[in-house]
Amino acid sequence: MKKKILITSFDLAIGGVERSLIGLLQQIDYEQYDVDLLLFRHEGELLSYLPEGPQLLQEVPSYATFRKSIKQIAQEGYIPIAITRLLAKSFSTLYGKFKKMDEPDYLTIQYGWEWTNAFLPRVEPMYDVAISFLWPHHFIGQKVKAKKKIGWIHTDYSHIHINKTLEKRMWNRLDNIVAVSEDCGNTFLQQFPYYKDNMKVIENILSPAMIKAKALAATPDEIKRGPGNTILLTVARLSHAKGIDQAIHACRELINQGYKLEWYVVGYGPLAEELQQLIHTLGLEKHFFLLGKKVNPYPYIRACDLYVQPSRYEGKAVTIREAQILGKPVVLTDFPTAKSQTQHGIDGWVTPLSIEGIVNGVKRLIDDQDLRKRLIDNTIQTDYGNETEIEKLYQLIEKE
Repeated sequence: MKKKILITSFDLAIGGVERSLIGLLQQIDYEQYDVDLLLFRHEGELLSYLPEGPQLLQEVPSYATFRKSIKQIAQEGYIPIAITRLLAKSFSTLYGKFKKMDEPDYLTIQYGWEWTNAFLPRVEPMYDVAISFLWPHHFIGQKVKAKKKIGWIHTDYSHIHINKTLEKRMWNRLDNIVAVSEDCGNTFLQQFPYYKDNMKVIENILSPAMIKAKALAATPDEIKRGPGNTILLTVARLSHAKGIDQAIHACRELINQGYKLEWYVVGYGPLAEELQQLIHTLGLEKHFFLLGKKVNPYPYIRACDLYVQPSRYEGKAVTIREAQILGKPVVLTDFPTAKSQTQHGIDGWVTPLSIEGIVNGVKRLIDDQDLRKRLIDNTIQTDYGNETEIEKLYQLIEKE
């Protein structure tokens, strides 16, 4: 008899976690497992990428509120949820200012779930396994009946601000924890060492054949190479964590030093206007370009000479591996989990996490043609396919 699995996430908007979820769903053996997929909101550019196999459950209106504004939630009649969300946001903002936090967003989300939980309905069917693919995992912990519960970790816990007591309470309701890289798991265990025996590493599942095919599916008209220019590309959410502001300053310094380049960023996020203003302030309108959302980022990666990941922190950047699959030389900042993303000098170049570090890393790969060629050759010769990672999930599901 097939085991019944529930997989949950927020939506399928463009993002690395969402592409990773699609990769997982594409690899599951649906002759072996019955899979229900519960998305809190049935929206996102990647919805069309859902494979046949999982049963997409009906949207639950109260859970759809988690990616809506407080005003919109109130207008739709969910007054208790709107009030708790407002309280969570206000408390987190004040606490963040008191603690001088760069990003109290994780606290806002954490308290939002904690305080809203009483107003959310339960899911009635009994599952053999419930998998929460995106933090926080309160939903499967408190609203789902399952013999086994598994929560995913996609972020670097050394760089997020949370209430550790509430976080521990959440994880105590789960049976297993999946980290997308060894380093990602280690940063979590530094905060919560008592979960070591419950953790397993399962990397983001990527299909090189699919990525290469989609890279050839279109031509990015926005990229218009000027004479002698080097094309740089970053694919990232426009948030503090991704360091796009540092990339803009690095671009200005590279231009000042005489380098001819165009730097394109595929992605969207809360800092879009602020970053566009910084581009204007530094006079980089002809050199640094925010391209916004792209359902298929792979043609843009294919078109670049150099892929740059200027992040302050990452769990596991899917985009770095995708660039390597497409044979691109990669420069990445030395964020805490960077060593899990590349072998320095073999299939990527790790540079200090600073504006100066980004400048020097980019310069090195522009100036040193032999190094750049070696990185390209090594990525082309490396098989980055990891579809067999699904076997690790099967082991967790079947383990008594």
